[in-house]
Amino acid sequence: MRALILLGLVGFAAQLVDGSLGMAYGVTSTTLLLAIGTNPAAASATVHLAEIGTTLASGISHWRFNNIDWKVVAKIGIPGAIGAFAGATFLSGLSTEVAAPVMSIILLVLGLYVLIRFTAFGLPRGNLGKPLRKRFLAPLGLVGGFVDATGGGGWGPVGTPAILASGRLAPRKVIGSIDASEFLVAIAASVGFFFGIGSENIDFAWVAVLLIGGVIAAPIAAWLVRHIPPRILGSAVGGVIILTNVRTLLRSDWIDASGSIQAIAYITIAVIWAAAIAYSVREYRRDRDNETVEAIEAEERRRAAEQETAGSVGTIG
Repeated sequence: MRALILLGLVGFAAQLVDGSLGMAYGVTSTTLLLAIGTNPAAASATVHLAEIGTTLASGISHWRFNNIDWKVVAKIGIPGAIGAFAGATFLSGLSTEVAAPVMSIILLVLGLYVLIRFTAFGLPRGNLGKPLRKRFLAPLGLVGGFVDATGGGGWGPVGTPAILASGRLAPRKVIGSIDASEFLVAIAASVGFFFGIGSENIDFAWVAVLLIGGVIAAPIAAWLVRHIPPRILGSAVGGVIILTNVRTLLRSDWIDASGSIQAIAYITIAVIWAAAIAYSVREYRRDRDNETVEAIEAEERRRAAEQETAGSVGTIG
């Protein structure tokens, strides 16, 4: 029972992050399942089955808050589903001894990307309004879907930063569209895993509690997407993913590191992680203060212009 409650809380937290940031539900949930010894293919299958419900709930919630561009959903979601089915089939054919380190490496790379991207750059803005073309979104969807299925997560970390970097879609629209299109990816990946490993290796109680936690968090996350600082959240989530998957790799047969080496690695990661979060907080506050100053200066210029116009009219009269 304690394990189920923990998984429910993980599902809630992961969806809260995913719905606010456009990534990390699958990566966070799969990382935990791997850490407690779940078969890699079964872990990814469990998460993707839960994501069918969480992404549907998230998509509906983002739709209600007008956070979705449906053209983007169609252009990236269908190729993403194809890539996810292929990735699920590929992962199902790997042995556990090979799959666990491979998945951890994928998750580690995604974690590094999330940490660096959001710590150093935050959410990029610019070139808003320009169309996102199919020749950009289709390959992105194929790669994102494949990585998502093989890594147990990755649709958001691949798709969200790439579209944000284009600067052509408002951040809340990017996050909402990625979350909505992930519904197609989750279905395709689940079908692929059923073909590859069947259902006997999947604990449907785990699927249920992950789903319940995620569904509860989905509407909260859709509302928070306009208020929560993504830069800070990205740094925090990236650190969790890195730390957990380094632990898996150091304990795997590929490395089999000693206890002292593991301790040094964990302390080093923790220090870097804390520094990244502190830097993100500082940069977020600085950007917020700059925006406040700019808004005040703009308001003062507007009032000065109005007074000048009123004075000119009075002189003429």
